[in-house]
This record gives sequence, C-alpha cells and structure tokens, in this order.
Amino acid sequence: MRTLASGLQAHLDGGATTLCWCWKLATRSGAILGFTDHDENVRVDGVTYEAQAGFTGSEIESSLGLQVDNLEVASALSSERLSEKALAAGEYDNAEVEIWLVNWQDTAQRLLLRKGNLGEVSHGELGFSAEVRGLAHLIDQPRGRLFQYGCDATLGDGRCRVALADPALRGEGGVVAVEGNRRLKVSGVEAFAEAWFARGLLTWTTGANSGRAAEVKSHRVSAGAVTLELWQEMSEAIAPGDQFAVTAGCDKQFSTCRTKFANAANFRGFPHMPGNDFIASYPNRDDGVNDGGRR
Repeated sequence: MRTLASGLQAHLDGGATTLCWCWKLATRSGAILGFTDHDENVRVDGVTYEAQAGFTGSEIESSLGLQVDNLEVASALSSERLSEKALAAGEYDNAEVEIWLVNWQDTAQRLLLRKGNLGEVSHGELGFSAEVRGLAHLIDQPRGRLFQYGCDATLGDGRCRVALADPALRGEGGVVAVEGNRRLKVSGVEAFAEAWFARGLLTWTTGANSGRAAEVKSHRVSAGAVTLELWQEMSEAIAPGDQFAVTAGCDKQFSTCRTKFANAANFRGFPHMPGNDFIASYPNRDDGVNDGGRR
C-alpha cells in the first residue's frame, strides 16, 4: 500500500482534483525529456514537461514477486524533441522512465507511480507506442559469463585487448555512391582484403549521421571497387562524400581470433568443449576422431 504525503492526500480527499500524468525520460546521452497529458506545460524540479507531445498511457498494473510489470505509452510524433529519426537512431533505447502523478496547481504534491526503462518501440508515420518495463526486468537479464563456443567479449574491450587503433585493423574512407541508405560504394579502404570489415563497426565522421555508428553486414571487393553493406539503414540520409572510419570485424570464433588478430591468449570462449554429438557418441578406434585419445 502506498503512503501519500499529507498535502496530496488532502487534495484527493477534496473530491475535485487538478491532477495530470508526467513522464520523464533520461537517455543514455544524458538528455532529460519531459512530457505530460495536461493542456499546458508543467515544470517540476527544473524539468519542463511538454504538453504538446500528446502522451497517453495504458493501465498500470503492479504484481507481487519478481514478475516484470509492463505498460505502454503512446504519442504523436509532434514534439520538436521527439522525432521518428531519433527513435530509429536508437537515441531512446533503454532510456530511464519515471511516471508521476502531479497536481499541476501545486507541483510539490506529486507521487512517483512507476520507474523503469523503455523497451520495445514501434512507430508509424504519425505516432509511436513504447513499452515501459519495470525495474524487475534487470533481474531477468543474463549475468556473468556464458559457457559457449564463441567469444563473449567485445572486440577491442578490456577483456579482448585487441588494439583497434592499429592501422592494420582500422580504415578511413568516403562514400562514392549510396543504395538504399545502407549499401555503400566507398573509397579509401581498397588495401584491405574482402570481408575484412564484415561484422565490424563503421562510425560516421562527417555528414548528417556524424557521430553515429552502425555494424557492417558485408564487405565486398570486385574489380578494385569496394562495397560495404550495413545491417540497418541509417536514420539520416547518407550522401556521397560523407566520411567514415571502420574497424575490422570479428565472428567470435577461436580460429578468427588466432589467425586474424593473433589474440588466442585472450579468447573468451570455450572452443574445445564437447557438443551434443560428442556426448551422444562412443569411442571407436576406427573412427579416427572419437578414438578415446586426447583432443
């Protein structure tokens, strides 16, 4: 049971109320956005909750135990701070959300109803809906290392230790032509072998997408011409002449770690663990593979 502050409780007991919903979003970049269903902007603790955004929320349900409580919010893409391109670029992925019940005549009278993170977001031409996940969803995430063939480190991080600043692993170039805002004919990286940048990270240094990054799906070389394809279209238009930096890709396999990066000592997978076929088989001296000897 919630315990309300005396002022808010007295306001509710009065019968006629002046309440509104306020949603506060804190993105990973540090931006703080506020939205309300009131017909005027509401300012609380230095945050302006924008009225024109037209946010509406579904019913809030709370459950006992460790179940993840979910609700949905929907809005028109009408705010200058909230756009389809920003949603597509992932700027609000896993943003922290606070949902407040506020007396707009006296904002000191307010109640925090839910705190969580943005989950799945879907949008159309004029609006979007977003899932708000309760704090219990953090408990539902995998923790610790995974016992698997592939490496669970991120290429270049403190566990992997590959130096991506090495010129042999990093290239810089420019866009020559664009198809579908994700297939790029590029120049400047002709010295690298085909597929070298597949699964790598391309970061834009100029153009409308400057500062944003995307994973490379494929890297092809044909008659000296280089084509890079991204897994997803960029949120902003790519134009010929846009500059980028791209790093080598890794498929998380032990053979790649050993031959491409000479980094076998830091491989964070378990390439020699037995699989299901090995467990179900039996020693056979004529097999040559499962003869009972050491691996």
